[in-house]
Amino acid sequence: MVPGEENQLVPKEIENAAEEPRVLCIIQDITNSKTVNERITLNLPASTPLRKLFEDVANKVGYINGTFDLVWGNGINTADMAPLDHTSDKSLLDANFEPGKKNFLHLTDKDGEQPQIMLEDSSAGDDSAHDRFIGPLPREGSVGSTSDYVSQSYSYSSILNKSETGYVGLVNQAMTCYLNSLLQTLFMTPEFRNALYKWEFEESEEDPVTSIPYQLQRLFVLLQTSKKRAIETTDVTRSFGWDSSEAWQQHDVQELCRVMFDALEQKWKQTEQADLINELYQGKLKDYVRCLECGYEGWRIDTYLDIPLVIRPYGSSQAFASVEEALHAFIQPEILDGPNQYFCERCKKKCDARKGLRFLHFPYLLTLQLKRFDFDYTTMHRIKLNDRMTFPEELDMSTFIDVEDEKSPQTESCTDSGAENEGSCHSDQMSNDFSNDDGVDEGICLESNSGTEKISKPGLEKNSLIYELFSVMVHSGSAAGGHYYACIKSFSDDQWYSFNDQHVSRITQEDIKKTHGGSSGSRGYYSSAFASSTNAYMLIYRLKDPTRNAKFLEVDEYPEHIKNLVQRERELEEQEKRQREIERNTCKIKLFCLHPVKQVMMENKLEVHKDKTLKEAVEMAYKMMDLEEVIPVDCCRLVKYDEFHDYLERSYEGEEDTPMGLLLGGVKSTYMFDLLLETRKPDQVFQSYKPGEVMVKVHVVDLKAESVAAPITVRAYLNQTVTEFKQLISKAIHLPAETMRIVLERCYNDLRLLTVPSKTLKAEGFFRSNKVFVESSETLDYQMAFTDSHLWKLLDRHANTIRLFVLLPEQSPGSYSKRTAYQKAGGDSGNVDDDCERVKGPVGNLKSVEAILEESTEKLKSLSLQQQQDGDNGDSSKSTETSDFENIESPLNERDSSTSVDNRELEQHLQTSDPENFQSEERSDSDVNNDRSTSSVDSDILSSSHSSDTLCNADNAQIPLANGLDTHSITSSRRTKANEGKKETWDTAEEDSGTDSEYDESGKSRGEIQYMYFKAEPYAADEGSGEGHKWLMVHVDKRITLAAFKQHLEPFVGVLSSHFKVFRVYASNQEFESVRLNETLSSFSDDNKITIRLGRALKKGEYRVKVYQLLVNEQEPCKFLLDAVFAKGMTVRQSKEELIPQLREQCGLELSIDRFRLRKKTWKNPGTVFLDYHIYEEDINISSNWEVFLEVLDGVEKMKSMSQLAVLSRRWRPSEMKLDPFQEVVLESSSVDELREKLCEISGIPLDDIEFAKGRGTFPCDISVLDIHQDLDWNPKVSTLNVWPLYICDDGAVIFYRDKTEELMELTDEQRNELMKKESSRLQKTGHRVTYSPRKEKALKIYLDGAPNKDLTQD
Repeated sequence: MVPGEENQLVPKEIENAAEEPRVLCIIQDITNSKTVNERITLNLPASTPLRKLFEDVANKVGYINGTFDLVWGNGINTADMAPLDHTSDKSLLDANFEPGKKNFLHLTDKDGEQPQIMLEDSSAGDDSAHDRFIGPLPREGSVGSTSDYVSQSYSYSSILNKSETGYVGLVNQAMTCYLNSLLQTLFMTPEFRNALYKWEFEESEEDPVTSIPYQLQRLFVLLQTSKKRAIETTDVTRSFGWDSSEAWQQHDVQELCRVMFDALEQKWKQTEQADLINELYQGKLKDYVRCLECGYEGWRIDTYLDIPLVIRPYGSSQAFASVEEALHAFIQPEILDGPNQYFCERCKKKCDARKGLRFLHFPYLLTLQLKRFDFDYTTMHRIKLNDRMTFPEELDMSTFIDVEDEKSPQTESCTDSGAENEGSCHSDQMSNDFSNDDGVDEGICLESNSGTEKISKPGLEKNSLIYELFSVMVHSGSAAGGHYYACIKSFSDDQWYSFNDQHVSRITQEDIKKTHGGSSGSRGYYSSAFASSTNAYMLIYRLKDPTRNAKFLEVDEYPEHIKNLVQRERELEEQEKRQREIERNTCKIKLFCLHPVKQVMMENKLEVHKDKTLKEAVEMAYKMMDLEEVIPVDCCRLVKYDEFHDYLERSYEGEEDTPMGLLLGGVKSTYMFDLLLETRKPDQVFQSYKPGEVMVKVHVVDLKAESVAAPITVRAYLNQTVTEFKQLISKAIHLPAETMRIVLERCYNDLRLLTVPSKTLKAEGFFRSNKVFVESSETLDYQMAFTDSHLWKLLDRHANTIRLFVLLPEQSPGSYSKRTAYQKAGGDSGNVDDDCERVKGPVGNLKSVEAILEESTEKLKSLSLQQQQDGDNGDSSKSTETSDFENIESPLNERDSSTSVDNRELEQHLQTSDPENFQSEERSDSDVNNDRSTSSVDSDILSSSHSSDTLCNADNAQIPLANGLDTHSITSSRRTKANEGKKETWDTAEEDSGTDSEYDESGKSRGEIQYMYFKAEPYAADEGSGEGHKWLMVHVDKRITLAAFKQHLEPFVGVLSSHFKVFRVYASNQEFESVRLNETLSSFSDDNKITIRLGRALKKGEYRVKVYQLLVNEQEPCKFLLDAVFAKGMTVRQSKEELIPQLREQCGLELSIDRFRLRKKTWKNPGTVFLDYHIYEEDINISSNWEVFLEVLDGVEKMKSMSQLAVLSRRWRPSEMKLDPFQEVVLESSSVDELREKLCEISGIPLDDIEFAKGRGTFPCDISVLDIHQDLDWNPKVSTLNVWPLYICDDGAVIFYRDKTEELMELTDEQRNELMKKESSRLQKTGHRVTYSPRKEKALKIYLDGAPNKDLTQD
């Protein structure tokens, strides 16, 4: 009996002894990282022996007893405890187990090797195990396993050992259970296997890879001789010409049988086995019609390979009870009377007749297919019939043989070779694949056949037609899918076996009866449409004839070529076994190494045999990491490493000769730790890492230089005090411990000053791997509160600084030369390493400049000169110093760049203006509505010679810009995404479009001073970015807002922040614009790339819109024109006015405002026509990245009101088989009558003869001219357009119409084929399919030449 949490083990001798104490055992499997969190619970009597405990644990977890140890886990160090004796008869009580308490045990490796997985049919000897393989394994319970505990990790032990039945299973590639069932049946058929062995493969004539008989031969040899539990079928399926995708296609086993037999017949032509399939499986029947008046009979001979038996007659609620009943129904004739009368050749008139089938000859191997799959015409679904149908172990077929031919003098033979259903079976009850064989002679003479076929002695025939059942192919599941397996009787021992993919087990006759099908309770017709059940699908019987019944060939009876094949396969299997043995003893573990020169962490996988020493493993890792020419191998060692915490767990001093299997704790599929190949310089000594130590990365902070040094690693103990820890660090970095301040970074942005000397590191929050910052200067900074100190500010900046690479836009040569000339005039060398300065200016002037920028470039230049004169009168203390990185030609900026260089700082206190002034700079909504010309400014203005003008004034207050090229730098190890402790978020087009403006009023007060860091310097990119482009490497505090970041970039871009856009570049080189100015750069991370593009950024209430041209009668009706900016409150007419100059300049379209319209665009479909007086956001919903259609009008706009409806009509001319171009029809209402009248006006068709239909799919609703006449729903019976089935409620619907009196052109086959080709080509170009057809199941094919590409023309 198997113990379980619910069914607890109670020995029978004390079954009623309720007073016996019980022991609760909780076992944790620590042999594998995947099972370490599992707990096995056993509640056993205290008298249970230890030996029984081990057996119960083995059954529970699925391990072989004796391959694992159990040690105490009650808080005791398991390394110091001896394992329990798995052979001991000592009771749990005597073994110190405590009744009434939880007894914790650890399941561990035995002798450094992982436990072996238990064979799943090891309990097959138990009678209760017989049900184990009846049905798909995942759904059926298994003896000895009451939970899903057993690890699913791959193990060779599951396929290495042969089943105790002596038979070998077949591995399911994915959904190839149907193939496995048939292959096992053929293998267990002595006549088929022996004949296959007698066939000899000639390698000179055929490629062995594509030879189906040869691969079957190899498979059968392996099934007979292999020591494995299961073997692969991939070589067989490869010979079929199948690729890996076929493994995921489930097919019908009967269909596979037909196709495989046909393929074998083709391959065996002109060999001894040429007629093997027919000799074994082919029978004959007569398809006859007999006149009931004169007795004249017309007939023909058909052959068959299987007999399909109906489960339930069509329309009946009662299924046939047995196979015998179904066979009688198969040959039951039907009467042809009434309208179905038969024309008798003898009577020369239509007469009543009897039509039916008669069996003339039964094959040696009789195959019966139970037609369990049907179609429900009520639900229009395929269904499976799970009704009960019994089948005998012995089947007498003599009652079904035809003896009437010898008795009836009125029977006249004829060969009805011209019959319509030639080679098919009666009432569609039979597969007709076999009838296509060229060798079938429908006029065959019965007397010329063997004695078995001659119907002369009914008594003798009766005795020779007893068939015994030997194979039942079972389907478990529904019509939607399921699982096949085979129950096969061995002719060697008359024992039944279940062949369920890789599992083979003994079963009994009772198990066969369970496959009869049926269920409890009454079932109506088709009530089992989607029920899942297990029942027989194909039955194979063998004729009981001692003279023909063969036995399997013994090994000494094998032909010579089979003996050679067996020898080759054994050698291959032994070689695989040796390789698996090596694999089983190979430790595979992650290996890391920090390259001593490149300082890049490298990763690889170390595969080392468990008997290799640590020294040999170091040499292997040394070569694997390509360090031969970098450092000597003596400067390397392997240490235990935790990559997740970046923690060095321990080193292995003095264990250079220890086998790796012992060091790593055995060979395991996964390890809970990694290895690090540590390196040192020749003059250094390796540090010893002991278990229990914690690793601390120490960063030294220099307050004067404002730098954070690269880390130095020290190791400490959690029970050390802060004072002891300071002394340890003091020795490592040579700083005085007395003035030392230590700051622990427990997690991202969580800085903690260690102030209590007596507190232990554990109490302070230290863990395996830690990071601390150490400062030991004698400044007064330590007297300040930590959050107000210079140290805190520096660390805070260090934690939040990221590095970005910014690609600046290409500058026009003219503006660049002017800046260069200005540099020389200023007396400066033009060194780009000098500093960019802060500039300031009155907000009024900036506002004026922006207004003029939006009007024209020429006005901008004149206004700049005027501002220079005004500025000189107002301030006489201006300096002529300029920014050396971006020398600005603008006189305005010359005046504003007078701030003293002494104001340069590493950190910039960004003082922004109050919201009122800031809003005035970017213009309010009312300003936008009052002056539409502002939205017409785009990148064309900025591409002029003045595009380099840097106007850094944001408002009246001073805006200190970053000291972009300051020699001071923040030195630190770059903070990675993992150390940041925050999930990285990414800008997307949706996120950027979530707000309509760059300015969000919910942000912080712009008067608030922010402590931010910004530093930029030129950067030489590795990849050529094109002439005229340049890169900046920017170190910036990621808490800075996008608005402030853009202001910092102004001197480098050369234009106002409102006149360039920021695009974030992703790994796939996709770019998305970042527009939310009040959001910070917190979603950015180190080394992200940014592209700057010139062009006016969006203001509040503005939207970027993509404009497409609608060309209704073109092959591609949707053509992109340009990007435009629409604003909230703007009318459609105003947006059209702004589009006109852009269309002229960018697209070459010369349009007047009244000769084009804008309309809604939904993917490719044209929608609502926008009227000129419509207002965006009021009448028309608008969003970021919005798309609209621009449609050029042939005449005056007819759409004047929202109550009108514009549809696109297209005439179909069936007599010419063509479609006319689109014509727009504007309706005043949704009336069908009005639509008919309008169509009558434009076409001239009489009103009563007009028929119309709505187009399907996306615009232009293309459809083949071969299908349009019958496939569309013509002339719907509705009075309005806005009801079912039309649902035309918006502009842009497509209406096809025709003249119902116009006859459809009659096409010849040649014309139809030609037209079909043209239509197919036309519709493929437009992306439309010729006709719609539902998804079909993939046809099962076997490619005789192994090349599926040569059969592409077939279905």
